Amino acid sequence: MKESTRVLVALGGAVAIGTAISLSGNAQLLNAADFLSPIGSIWVNAIRMTVIPLVVSLLITGIASATDVKSIGRLGRRTLIVFVLMLTGAAIVVIPLVPPLFALLPQGGAKPPLPAGAAEIAGQITSGGPAPTFGAWLTSLIPSNPIAAAANGQMVSLIIFTFLLALAIARGSPAARTALVGFFQALGDAMLILVRWVVLVAPIGIFALVLPLAAHAGASLAGAIGFYIVAYSVVSIFMVLLLYPVVAMFAGIPIRTFARAALPSQLIAFSSSSSVASLPALVESAETGLGLPKEVTGFVLPLSVSTFKFAGPSSWTVGAVFIGWFYGVPLHAPQLATIAFAAVFLAFAAPGVPRGAFIMLTPLFLAIGLPAEGIGILIAVDAIPDTFATVLNVTGDLVAAVLVAKNA
Repeated sequence: MKESTRVLVALGGAVAIGTAISLSGNAQLLNAADFLSPIGSIWVNAIRMTVIPLVVSLLITGIASATDVKSIGRLGRRTLIVFVLMLTGAAIVVIPLVPPLFALLPQGGAKPPLPAGAAEIAGQITSGGPAPTFGAWLTSLIPSNPIAAAANGQMVSLIIFTFLLALAIARGSPAARTALVGFFQALGDAMLILVRWVVLVAPIGIFALVLPLAAHAGASLAGAIGFYIVAYSVVSIFMVLLLYPVVAMFAGIPIRTFARAALPSQLIAFSSSSSVASLPALVESAETGLGLPKEVTGFVLPLSVSTFKFAGPSSWTVGAVFIGWFYGVPLHAPQLATIAFAAVFLAFAAPGVPRGAFIMLTPLFLAIGLPAEGIGILIAVDAIPDTFATVLNVTGDLVAAVLVAKNA
């Protein structure tokens, strides 16, 4: 049985068994499902422990080994253009699609109670002081301690340091450049071997991650909150499927070929809710499954999993429209245009911390007349939607690499 087939079987089994546990209402079975959760967390941590050295080695190898340093600048410009065009296209598709979905919900009347923890989270957000300023974000891009940035998961700062280090290596003496590039090439190869070992137990890890989620999901998929979760998930799936013909049309890659290459990283994204954890699978799929050049994958993929949030237009639009319905605040064309603009340009400034994108939503909500307390609702019910949004992000990362390679 192929690796992807084994993972799909494990995923399907976890969803089926978890749904049955949820419907049974048996507390002992629910506790048994929760007992497996640490096994899934260990598997995700095993992947994440390879990410930092893999990001550093890929960027340094891709940049420092370039014979023409100016080509890196051209590659960076193409990557940025592809990111902005993809985000703009996503916003154009999603903005007119989402409001009619929530028009199906009854207007007025009693609203569902806040999910557990929403009030507390909302209080933390609103009492946490002003949102980070542009100047503060700009200052944080240059790490005072790159080791600390790596330890704290500050991926954007780490990538900027690594980029500058790679440029310095590229401008060094031939002997020094050969030695350092060889070292990081060997490090990257070792990390990929380690990842393959971790992927061998992926069915166990994914089963242990998804089973508790499915077991707890039954109670949440009811009423308006459930409608939001389903709508968010459906929009994310629709956007993922829309990317396949985009690749076929603009890069000439058959839909089946791209779908087969994207599946491993999508499964890891779905189970771990982490784009960064999907990086090793993305690199392997891009190079072996799609034949993309290493100089492109080594530059674009580490950058995209850290800064490119293709799900931004979908998640921010669905979240804002739902909170507008929840509080009875209608959103019209000017407000939707503001959401679209923010999703394209502010997503790059989201801090690299858990729920960092929600922090960026606070000034956006205030700008379009929504209460910041609504962000607490979105965070409280984010577990299921976030899995689908991560799949969308990871698929967008792979598409970006394909489009950059096509125009290289």
